[in-house]
Amino acid sequence: MDARILTSADTELARRLVAEDPVTNVFVGSRLMAGVLNPGMPGLIWGWPARAPQALLHIGANLVPVATDLAPLPAFVEAAGRRRTCQSIVGPSWLAMPLWQALSDRWGRAYSVVREVRRSQPVMATAGSPLVTPDPRVRPITHADFESYFAAAVAMYTEEVGVDPLAGGGRAGYRAHCQSLVHTGRAWGIVTDDGRVVFKADVGVSCGGVAQVQGVWLAPHLRGQGLAAPAMGSATRLILESHDVVSLYVNDFNTRAVKTYLRTGFTIAGEFATVLY
Repeated sequence: MDARILTSADTELARRLVAEDPVTNVFVGSRLMAGVLNPGMPGLIWGWPARAPQALLHIGANLVPVATDLAPLPAFVEAAGRRRTCQSIVGPSWLAMPLWQALSDRWGRAYSVVREVRRSQPVMATAGSPLVTPDPRVRPITHADFESYFAAAVAMYTEEVGVDPLAGGGRAGYRAHCQSLVHTGRAWGIVTDDGRVVFKADVGVSCGGVAQVQGVWLAPHLRGQGLAAPAMGSATRLILESHDVVSLYVNDFNTRAVKTYLRTGFTIAGEFATVLY
């Protein structure tokens, strides 16, 4: 069965599919809220089967599937096409890994040659009060804090993703992204008396009462001192003032971060995988 590109007429249908698992599907839900189905918006969402879609595939900088089984994969492989436009494939590990394999089998090196594969990324979530005493210094990042916040964001991205976000002409785009987070009140952190951001956490995407935290970073010289969990607890408490659930996903090999989130009160809600190009 074929897939088709969804339009604004399919908005409610797509929202219902996303709402079946709002934590897992928060990214695609946020793209729907941003109007991705409207003409002229960046990115596309395909639906499968064409007649009455039961699964979705977001195609943009991120290739992100929404499905309950593997049946849509052959159609999604054709929809993605031989010319890869995405920078990553992200989704539940049971779905994202077979999708990557199917794309590689069908289209070859365009998809098979990757920079890194992160096969196991625990998805974690909480809806309750932190299990640790929150750090009272955590507050919204303001425009006055921006330059130090931006430096922290670059350090976080470079450490986490393994590439400099400012390389290859990316400075303006990444700076604009960070400015948007601050402008919309989605950036939280600890700012020292001399204006240095030493902890940060951002609401990267949100939809349906679920906030997905991204970009968590603690200055290297402060690590190992028991500061991360109280800081994360405070950020979580503040984010829960306007959301029902706070979620995130983390690399399984980052055992220190996993332990921090568990100490804070997060529980395992699933597992993602990410393929990075």
